[in-house]
Amino acid sequence: MISILRRLSPPPPLLMEPPNSCGGSQRLIALAQQLRLYKPPPLPSSDDIEEQRIEETAGKVVSQVGFAESDTPVARDPEKFRPKRAAVLVCLFEGDAGDLRVILTKRSSKLSTHSGEVALPGGKTEEGDKDDGDTATREAKEEIGLDPKLVNVVTVLEPFLSKHLLRVVPVIGILNEKEAFKPDPNPAEVEAIFDAPLEMFLKDENRTSEEREWMGDKFLIHFFDYETKNKKYMIWGLTAGILIRAASIVYKRPPDFVEQNPRFKVPRVVDRNTTIP
Repeated sequence: MISILRRLSPPPPLLMEPPNSCGGSQRLIALAQQLRLYKPPPLPSSDDIEEQRIEETAGKVVSQVGFAESDTPVARDPEKFRPKRAAVLVCLFEGDAGDLRVILTKRSSKLSTHSGEVALPGGKTEEGDKDDGDTATREAKEEIGLDPKLVNVVTVLEPFLSKHLLRVVPVIGILNEKEAFKPDPNPAEVEAIFDAPLEMFLKDENRTSEEREWMGDKFLIHFFDYETKNKKYMIWGLTAGILIRAASIVYKRPPDFVEQNPRFKVPRVVDRNTTIP
């Protein structure tokens, strides 16, 4: 087994490797080193912003319209709100062909809302969660049976805003020992667990987009068609947006297509019924 990488200085608590973590392949070691250096864009202080409770359906983060918070200047206006917080796990591992892959889920078709949609494991922050990494890995264990000890959390990306204006923090973790992960979907929430190549979200293949408008500003929603083991999946909205950003950071290049994120103003009155169309 390869020993844990030594560091010149202690990282922040979120970036600490789990006690049982091992180094993995040389490529995964290099990727972990690269991602630990990533610094998400800072958000303005929101100490003086009045908090308003924004609810997300069933407390889960599902695939829907979502944008990087830097493209939606909610926190920059003291008249707006401090949204509720959630985290999703972008869990990467090395495939048999040597490519980087990400773990995804398909929500149960029995759910009354957002049934059958593709999502990253994740959900709302709960009391007792130490940080966003704790939230993301806890939810992954609940949803797909992924032991948090197997996941080396290396960084977080800038928050995204979901359709219902929930602040969603993408947490990037590395699964060094993919054979140790025995998928165990929670049937109440998850219908299927699958993985896809991360680089797919930078390519213009099997991708379509739809232009929408909100408050006079146009933006694009991206849809990725993916087929594996004779099953077809549609990856879009919030999940697609997060994976486009994650892939751009991992591969250090922009996507082959135009993202066209919105730079709109949030409505003056924001409540639990406010959504991005």
